[in-house]
Amino acid sequence: MIHVRTWLGVMVASAFAGIVSLAMPASASGASSVPQEIQAHMDKHEYQHALEQIAGLDEKVSGTPTIRRLKIGALLKLNNPKEALVEYDKLEEVLKQEDQATLREVALGFILVMVKDMREQMRGAAYTALKEIDSDEAVPYFEDGLSDSSGPVRMLAVEGLSRSEKGRASKRLRAALDDQAALVKARVVKALGRTGDPDTVALVQSAAKDDLSTVRIAAYGALIRLGKKEVWNDLQQAARSPNPEDRADAIRMIAELKDQRGASVMMEALTSPQPSVRAAAARGLGHLGRTEAREAIEQLLKDPVPGVRESAAGGLADLGGVESVEALKRALGDGSFSVRASAIAALLRLGQPYSTVASAAQSLARQNDMGMRASVAYALGKATKTNVSGALSLLTSLTADPLPGPKIVALRSLGHVGDRDLIPLLKDALHDANDAVRATAAGALLHLLQQKK
Repeated sequence: MIHVRTWLGVMVASAFAGIVSLAMPASASGASSVPQEIQAHMDKHEYQHALEQIAGLDEKVSGTPTIRRLKIGALLKLNNPKEALVEYDKLEEVLKQEDQATLREVALGFILVMVKDMREQMRGAAYTALKEIDSDEAVPYFEDGLSDSSGPVRMLAVEGLSRSEKGRASKRLRAALDDQAALVKARVVKALGRTGDPDTVALVQSAAKDDLSTVRIAAYGALIRLGKKEVWNDLQQAARSPNPEDRADAIRMIAELKDQRGASVMMEALTSPQPSVRAAAARGLGHLGRTEAREAIEQLLKDPVPGVRESAAGGLADLGGVESVEALKRALGDGSFSVRASAIAALLRLGQPYSTVASAAQSLARQNDMGMRASVAYALGKATKTNVSGALSLLTSLTADPLPGPKIVALRSLGHVGDRDLIPLLKDALHDANDAVRATAAGALLHLLQQKK
C-alpha cells in the first residue's frame, strides 16, 4: 500500500487551501455570503455535511461564484475531482470566463486522486504528471512517493524531487539512499550530487563503494559535481569497462557532466561491437558538442540496430547546425518507425520547417499500430517556435485517438510546446473516460497555467 500521509488530512488540506480561501473571503462582507452553518462544517472539515447544506440552498444562492467555489473545494477535499470539474464548468458559465486559480486546483485534484490508486500504472501516470509542476508545492507529494511499493514509481518520485532545490535538500530523499532498487538509489545519488552541499559528500562516497555498478557510476558523477575531481579516473575506467552496460552507463554520466575529457573515450566507443555502447557514444558526443564527430555519427544512421540509429539522430540534433539535415531527411524513410520518429524529432529540434517532416509525421499518425502513433506524438513534442504551428495541429488531432496511449503522449507534448490557447482543449481532456489520460491532461494544463500571460 502507498504511504501518502493521511489523504484527507495534511496532504489534501495543504493542496487545496487556495480553493477554500477563494471560497471564504477574509472580509466580513465576504464571509457573510457563506451561511454560518455551512461555514462551520467547512471549518470542522465536515465536507460532506457542507455539501448537503449547499444542496438545500435556494438555487439563486447556490449558483453564486462564492458558493460554487466552496462546493468545488469540498468536493476536492472528498477526493472527487470529477464532480468538482462539473461544478467548475458551471462556475465558468456564470463568470463567462475562466477562473484559472480554481481550474488549477481542480486539475491538481485529478493528479492527487491517482497517487494512491491500487494500479501501479496509474500511480506512475500521476507522478509523471506531478513532474510538470514547477513549484515547491509538489515536494511533499514526491516525498510520499518514496514510500511507494513500486520501484518505477519511487524512481519517478526521486526524479521529481531532483528538479528543485527544496526537493534535493529533502531529508527523505537522503534516506532513500537505502532503497533496495539500484535505479532508484542511483537517481538519489545523482540528485545529491546536484545539491552542491558538502555535507552530502560522505553519503555519496559511501555509495561509490556500493556493490552495484549502476550506483557506483552515479556516485562518481555526483562526487565530481561536488568537487572531488580525483574521482575522474574511476569514471574514466568505468567508461572503458569490458561490461557493455557499465561502459554505456559511464559514457552517459560523462555526457551529463559535459566533461570534455571524455570525448576520446566516446570516439573509441563509436565502433564498439556493443549496440548500447555505440548508442551512448553517439548521444554523448552530441551532448558534448563535438562537431568533429559529426560524420562518424551520421554513419551510425546506417547502423543495423534501430536503437543505435535513434541515438545517432538525437546526437546530431544535439550538435545543432544544418550540416546533418540531409542525412536526417534520408532517415525519414528508415524501415523502423522509431527511427523515423527520431528523425522527425531531430529535424524539428534543428528548427527545420514543419513541411520537412509533415509527410512522415502524418503517415505515422495514420497507422493502425498504437506505438507508431505514440512515437510521432512524442517526436512532435520536440518542436520549436519556428515550426510548432504544424506540430500543434497534428498533436491536437492525436488527442482524439481511440486508445489512451497515443492520447497521453500527445497531451504531454502539447503541454511542452503549446501555450495558454490550448487550455480549453486540455480542460476538455479532463472529462476523458481514462484515469491516466485525465491525470496527464491535468499535468499539461498545470504546466501551461504556470506560463506568464
